[in-house]
Amino acid sequence: MAFMPPPVPEQLSRTMETLYRSESGRVLATLVHLIGDLDLAEESMHEAFAAALESWPQTGIPDKPRPWLISTARFKAIDAIRRRARFDAAQTDLVAHIESRVNDSLPEDEEIEDDRLRLIFTCCHPALPLEAQVALTLREICGLTTEEIARAFLVPPATLAQRIVRARTKIRETKIPYEVPAPQELPERLHAVLQVIYLVFNEGYSAAAGAEVTRVELTNEAIRLARLLTELQPEPEAPQAEILGLLALMLLQESRRAARSSPTGELILLENQDRSLWNREQIAEGVALVKKALNSRRFGSYTLQAAIAAVHAEAESTAATDWRQIVALYNQLVRMQPSPVVYLNRAVAIAMRDGPEAGLAHIDAVLAQGDLANYYLAHAARADMCRRLGRTAEARSAYEKARSLTQQEPERKFLEERIRQLQ
Repeated sequence: MAFMPPPVPEQLSRTMETLYRSESGRVLATLVHLIGDLDLAEESMHEAFAAALESWPQTGIPDKPRPWLISTARFKAIDAIRRRARFDAAQTDLVAHIESRVNDSLPEDEEIEDDRLRLIFTCCHPALPLEAQVALTLREICGLTTEEIARAFLVPPATLAQRIVRARTKIRETKIPYEVPAPQELPERLHAVLQVIYLVFNEGYSAAAGAEVTRVELTNEAIRLARLLTELQPEPEAPQAEILGLLALMLLQESRRAARSSPTGELILLENQDRSLWNREQIAEGVALVKKALNSRRFGSYTLQAAIAAVHAEAESTAATDWRQIVALYNQLVRMQPSPVVYLNRAVAIAMRDGPEAGLAHIDAVLAQGDLANYYLAHAARADMCRRLGRTAEARSAYEKARSLTQQEPERKFLEERIRQLQ
């Protein structure tokens, strides 16, 4: 095996951080497959990374770090189980099982991706609460730290850690299988997985708090997970359409990332974005996936949202956007998924088609239901309608309400600028 020259400590530290981000999910998935115990697999993986930090400054970084890490972690797991077996005879069978696989050849890339699919369905098992599914997916599949996940979802690290511990305990005690569900179980199980992936993407696309508009590592991970799901080959029309729809939706939204904020971090609305900065490759792929998903008779809400995003992506400007088509797609979406946020988005589209007075009437109807009383975007949308209608006092009040509810710095600054302009 060829090696790179020994790196300096700082360089190694950066390399290891990057490597952990990119490879820990794959390494862990394979170790769970080999060992059969999530806790032991993660423990041995961390020991392997620690061993790399000790040995690679002398030996250099292997050309293929992943097999080195898997092999090292496998032997670390055997050592740990042997130590346990001295005090617990029940561990003897596990030792024998793992030792019997020591000389097995390491899995190829395709097998490792299969292992990741198994781990995704384990982390997103319906027996686990949704917040635990999200936390486990980010921790075990995406390699984010407990602190990073807690910060992204605005919970204390101790609370997040407890969720993960409880989820692992439930997996162990209820013997949740480490497998991709059977074809007949897939539609029900896939819904939870897609929901978790989209929650991860949304947190990356519009961070709940902090100084950045987006968190690209989360959007990239969500897109990567969706691509992995496309490896599933169920019935051609059943759940596959929604996998494609979700992937299309995320690609089309992510295509605008470079244009959504200024070089100094200010938020830029869709109507003011420089569309030459939009990623045309992602748009082309997303549009093609939307068309493929729509050809299915069983597409769902992700595909309809992707179709709306595709209309935006293909328009040359806000004025040239086919708002009639967007409202028609929202009409379909509210029948399929009648949530307050969907009604709010439909109201904004109606305003673009019929004018701000019509839009304001729909937004007020949504707010009257009370579900979005603490949703800053609802108040920001109402403020914008009032601003366009010249109702300055109402606009200022709604903008101030929206500002009090947002925890993202660029959005807060944008709302403050709107308030300043009204004065």
